[in-house]
Amino acid sequence: MANDGRSEPRAGALDGIRVLDLSRVLAGPVCTQLLADLGADVIKIERPGAGDETRQWGPPWLRDEDGNETSESSYYLSANRGKRSVTVDLSQRAGIDLVRRLAVECDVFVENFKVGALSKKWLGYDDIRAVRPDVIYASITGFGQDGPMAEQPGYDYLAQAMGGMMSVTGRADGEPGAGPLRAGVAIADQATGMYATVGILAALRHRDRTGEGQHVDVALLDSQLAFMVNQGLNYLVGGTPPTRSGEWHPNLAPYQPFDVADGRVIIAVGNDRQFAALVEFVGLGELASDPRFTTNPDRNTNREELAALLTSALSVHSTADLLTALPRLGVPAATVNDLAQAFDEPQIKHRGGRIDLPHETAGSAPGIANPLHLSASPIRYRNAPPTLGEDTDDVLTGVLDLDPNEIARLREQGVL
Repeated sequence: MANDGRSEPRAGALDGIRVLDLSRVLAGPVCTQLLADLGADVIKIERPGAGDETRQWGPPWLRDEDGNETSESSYYLSANRGKRSVTVDLSQRAGIDLVRRLAVECDVFVENFKVGALSKKWLGYDDIRAVRPDVIYASITGFGQDGPMAEQPGYDYLAQAMGGMMSVTGRADGEPGAGPLRAGVAIADQATGMYATVGILAALRHRDRTGEGQHVDVALLDSQLAFMVNQGLNYLVGGTPPTRSGEWHPNLAPYQPFDVADGRVIIAVGNDRQFAALVEFVGLGELASDPRFTTNPDRNTNREELAALLTSALSVHSTADLLTALPRLGVPAATVNDLAQAFDEPQIKHRGGRIDLPHETAGSAPGIANPLHLSASPIRYRNAPPTLGEDTDDVLTGVLDLDPNEIARLREQGVL
């Protein structure tokens, strides 16, 4: 079970690994939050007085125990738990020197600045490798460290558009409201954050074996393209770019929502056995041996005819009836939940989908649980997303052994 912030946690898989996090917004913070969940000590470097841009991306804002709004946005809270916030002004040489000193004490360095921007501040890969030869240095950008677009800024929306995601998302041509749509969450950012995490873990394993550090280069566009999986291969194998299929699955049938007596139910048939069970339940058992529908390729070819037959048969059934009966028959079925309904699902509650952690100003902050369930080194939820600069003094004294007078002097100079 994941730690809930009250019981004594077991050691995390990355206990003893320290991460210097110079990322902000989403892709980088998703990566470093995952590393923190796994037990790493993540030190988040933020601009004094401003911090991560997403701190201002509200409303909604976290409220305290009296219902008053704090300055913590929900967007920022979504990707920064488990970290320690240190404010450092990287426009000052003293601030740069401070970060370089912190880098010496860290195993991993994560950044998502424009290509070459940190090298101008003596914080590029070669600069950090010079002071920490075995460092794992992860760079997260829109388009990668090389190529004709490398120096351009990149955002999730652009990656979804350029990487093909939007071309297969939305209602099909000819349907009302047809047209490409972006996904409702920043899927390219999240994909990149997860790929960056995998790259860092692989690089740490390589370092364990060889003592050699390395540069991990991860891009939003590359990650979005990789996330096209079966749709990408539909093009590479078939030679024709797939188009938007709206509510229909491009390779499976029936795999779509159906109108029923009191709402809509998604039925997802993935094999012939499930299809036979479905049609038997709705009184159309003969369709399982009908040559138009015997196999999935047959059903895919004749999907519209099949959908019409099933819609008629399903229309007399209630949502509750179908959601009870079909899973018992091994046929996957669900309704489309909003997020309130999703968090209220018994299965999600059982798996601990929501977490609540102590927060410095609000008393408590909610979060979405990490989906990893590790039996020997469970996920650790050590603290809520930190307030801006909350840990500056603790990190500078504990990691760099600075005395309070020096910290006070740096703060007076505006470095902290």
